[in-house]
Amino acid sequence: MVKETKFYDVLGVAPDATDAQLKSAYRKGALRHHPDKNPSADAAEKFKEISHAYETLSEPQKRQLYDNYGEAGLEQGGGMGGGGGMAAEDLFAQFFGGGGGGGGGFGGMFGGGGRDTGPKKARTINHQHKVSLEDIYRGKVSKLALQKSVICPKCEGRGGKEGAVKTCAGCNGQGMKTMMRQMGPMIQRFQTVCPDCNGEGEQIREKDKCKQCHGKKTIIERKVLHVHVDRGVQPGTKIDFRGEGDQMPGVEPGDVQFEIDQKPHPRFQRKGDDLFYHAKIDLLTALAGGAIYIEHLDERWLTVEILPGEVISPGEIKVIRGQGMPSYRHHDFGNLYVQFDVEFPDKLFGPKDAEGNPTTINDRQIKALESVLPPRKPQAIPPPDAMTEDYQLETVESGREAGRANMGNGMEDDEDEMHAGGERVQCASQ
Repeated sequence: MVKETKFYDVLGVAPDATDAQLKSAYRKGALRHHPDKNPSADAAEKFKEISHAYETLSEPQKRQLYDNYGEAGLEQGGGMGGGGGMAAEDLFAQFFGGGGGGGGGFGGMFGGGGRDTGPKKARTINHQHKVSLEDIYRGKVSKLALQKSVICPKCEGRGGKEGAVKTCAGCNGQGMKTMMRQMGPMIQRFQTVCPDCNGEGEQIREKDKCKQCHGKKTIIERKVLHVHVDRGVQPGTKIDFRGEGDQMPGVEPGDVQFEIDQKPHPRFQRKGDDLFYHAKIDLLTALAGGAIYIEHLDERWLTVEILPGEVISPGEIKVIRGQGMPSYRHHDFGNLYVQFDVEFPDKLFGPKDAEGNPTTINDRQIKALESVLPPRKPQAIPPPDAMTEDYQLETVESGREAGRANMGNGMEDDEDEMHAGGERVQCASQ
């Protein structure tokens, strides 16, 4: 998925257009809007837009930069691959073989001639490969199919029968003709597309065109690639398939590159080789111990014992060493960090009455709690002569009052921070 499509829209092609399709679209647009052929007021500006779009998309590095970051990326990284751009007239002349040097016209679009303007290698095809955390943990081989242009096997990229493809005599294979016109006392020399071959530089009679590619020299082929997702591979890792991209006559085949994109996971978060898990436990388990169970990424269940009297504080962090992600191309594992969310009961109840209804907590139960919990911390006591008033605590109502209470508590939201001793690690709720 490209960030912007403006340049593709200007040329009238799809974002996955091949280099050959870009060249064809530019050729048609440039011929239609070139100031020498189109005297309308907006033709020159349209010609510059088409030329600028093609100049960007025809260069693999610039095209990748534009696909990923749009025009803003080009402005920030415009030093890549290029000399700061090319004037529209220069681009037109270079593409169609003008400016001297004898070559590089339509007949030289795929190489050959004195000035080779086409890329030596077809552009790299980039794909995002979305992979689940389970597949990264265990490793996987994905079979991914793509469509690419390949040289027609029937005509071997000639476009027609052997010997049937002739160099255009009208332009001597350049695709362009040099013309002159009188402008008052001045004589202007300019180049125009050869009408005999429509700028191709070569001619094939309709009956001699290849029946498989219809003279286009390439056909579309479906290719299945086996993408090896190694255990523990990091998001953003790129996997290259050299020479598996588009093919064009006279040009080195392009590459295909897959970038690993890790899917979000419902239970775990990952940071490097470590995993982070959010566990909810009740107050009784936090105080008196118990067991929690964690389903791991390879379908194992980890049993985690909380010892009686250990006391788990809300937000506390524990670590299970060696149960994180496998280290990429190493033999060890990261850690699994568990953050505990202790759920407190709304109320404490005593034994049920004769009708089966729970009663309020009684003195005996309070004494039992006091026997196992740390003693109450002393509170500030009013002096003997102070005037005192009795009040009841009420539950904060939801809605506006709850918002007022949260805004006024003076505390920052630090749920994303985990504290384990002196160690700070990132974690988020699932």
